Parts: sequence; C-alpha cells; structure tokens
Amino acid sequence: MRHTVFLLLISHFFLSCEREITFQLEQPSPKLVVEAFIENGEPPFVFLTSSLAYYATVSLPILNESLVKDAEVSIEFSGTRYPLRGHTATGPASLLGYFYTVDSVAQQPALRGALRGSYKLTIRWKGETYTAATTIPDTTRTIDSIFWKWPPPGNPPGKVAVYVRAKDRPGLGDYIRYFTKQNNGPFLPGFNSVFDDQIIDGTTYEVQVERGVIRTGELEEGYALFNRGDTVQLKLCTIDKATYDFWRTTEFNFASVGNPFSSPTRVLSNLSNGALGYFGGYAVQYRRLLIPR
Repeated sequence: MRHTVFLLLISHFFLSCEREITFQLEQPSPKLVVEAFIENGEPPFVFLTSSLAYYATVSLPILNESLVKDAEVSIEFSGTRYPLRGHTATGPASLLGYFYTVDSVAQQPALRGALRGSYKLTIRWKGETYTAATTIPDTTRTIDSIFWKWPPPGNPPGKVAVYVRAKDRPGLGDYIRYFTKQNNGPFLPGFNSVFDDQIIDGTTYEVQVERGVIRTGELEEGYALFNRGDTVQLKLCTIDKATYDFWRTTEFNFASVGNPFSSPTRVLSNLSNGALGYFGGYAVQYRRLLIPR
C-alpha cells in the first residue's frame, strides 16, 4: 500500500510540474522567387512568384496570388537592353500562369539566345532591384547515338532502358542538364538531371538516360524506364557552373526531404539582393528515338 501511495505522489508531482510550451514561429517576409532561362535560338522566359511561408496552406488560389505580375523585367545582351513584357500562360504545358518574355512586335530584331552569348537579367519590383548574369556555353558534349536495351531482370514487363552514347571534349569544367519527352508529354528533367565531367572528361561513354519525372508525385516501380512503343526525345543542355550549382543543390535538398540523417544544404543562387531561384543559359541539342513494340 505504501508503495502505491508513493507512486501516486510521484505521479502527482510530475503532473503538477508539467508546462505547456507554445512556439511562436516568426513569419518571414515574402521573397522574390525567380525561374529564368534562355536557350540558343529561343527567346528568354522569366517566371516570377513571391515565396510562401514554410507551413502555409498551398492551394490553387494561393498559388495564383503568389504570381508577380507587376515587375519591370529586362535583359541586356551585347550592349542592348531588351524590356520583357508580361503574358498570361495558356495551354496544358503551362506550369505557372504568368511569364515575361520579349515583345517581338515592339522590338525588332527580337532577342534570341546564341551560343557563347552573355546575358544580364534585371528585375525591379516593390522598390527593390535584383540582378543575375548567365552565359549560354558552347556545346561540349557531342551525341553520337541514342538507343535502347532490355533492363535487368525484375523490372516491370514491357519496359526498356534508354541509353546515349556521347563524347566529352577534353578539359574539366563542363556541365550538362538533361530532359526527356515521352510521346506527346512535356520535356521533364531527370530525378538527378545535372552532371559534371569529373569522371568522363575527354572520353566517349555510354550512360543510361533515366526518364524525366514530375517531382510532386510518387515515383512508381521502374520510373526510370520507358515503354515498348514509346517515342522518346532527349534534350541535352550544356550549362554554366552557376546553373549547375543551383540545380545540384536543389535536387540534393529535394532528395533529402524526410531523411533525418541528411546534412542541410544551402541552395546556391546566382541572383542578387536575397532573391531565390536562378537565371540560366542552355546550349540545347535534341535526339529522337522510336522504340519498337
């Protein structure tokens, strides 16, 4: 009996000392988020949004409210400043509902990306100025061929693995990013889409091209493989170091979500004044493959 009373007293002591602790999370001010790119032979595209709080509820109306439609955007190339005009995006491939690009009617000749070209992006919004610079490098990987093989045993039936045979020019410091298009779908980046040439510098090599993915969904078994009968397009892009660093750190953080043992990594941006995101140049080449049924 004495033992029971003692336990009750101890329990009462700890319960009476229990305190409710409430954390007041600081609400950070919204930051400008930039996704801007220019490819050889194509006009620039700039998507602007304002950041959301980490624990904010995400819905379509909230995402629409985050679109920045009142910024002043321009790109400077070869001593000429090209103002960009805002457009409402339409069509099924539009991931964001508003973007800025050249006004091809008001300004001729219209700006198009060129190999070895250097570009400076300037954004003025809410009294602040943000800048970034990028280059479209020369093409450093030469695609020899694209082909398919049977995948290893244990993969889902009807699947094939796509490979590319390519040659890297001698000299370290070349970086690539790739996308794939499956039939009539959009071009999507691979789960790990950027690579350097530390291992394959100056060599001819073969490597599997994993199917591009939508990162917001679950990855099914055999996600990296294609199907018999698919039409596959490979978009291989040479990029500069800043673009490589942005996507390398972004993809590392994405892959580490939910892993308690991963080290936090800061996403590297080439934008000034605390803006998030990047401005990148892409030297693009395409290859197409028809996989028989």
